[in-house]
Amino acid sequence: MSLAEKYCITAAFIFFMTGLLSGIWKYRLMAKGVSHEARYYVDITHRSSLLYSFAAILLAKFAELSVFSSAVNSTAALAALTFFAAAIITYIVHGILKDTDNQLEKPHKVGKIKLPSWLIPLFMLLLIVAEVGGSAVLGIGALLSIW
Repeated sequence: MSLAEKYCITAAFIFFMTGLLSGIWKYRLMAKGVSHEARYYVDITHRSSLLYSFAAILLAKFAELSVFSSAVNSTAALAALTFFAAAIITYIVHGILKDTDNQLEKPHKVGKIKLPSWLIPLFMLLLIVAEVGGSAVLGIGALLSIW
């Protein structure tokens, strides 16, 4: 098994467990609340963690089939997986802090801390490049292998 595949399988397990455990968090909030709804970012944490776990499995398969070098595949996988994890962590933080239901709303803040106006757009740009770019590299490598 390649290093990229190991990264992806490990991330898939971590993301899946995060999804399952945040499901308990979500349930507890739903059970005790009057509206029977969880906080917005608790719900997002639960759903996104489960979806990212399966995305990581897909990336593992792409890495397995890819014609690119181990270094290229590992870098591409780490780029995508790092930002998948960063997104989940951000959702968890907002779920714990109960500070927003829209992390992209200006002014950007975490809890009571106001973030510089350039930080979130930069983070989102890097996230797009890493997630789409890393996934594209692995996917294209797999397609080149099968076609």
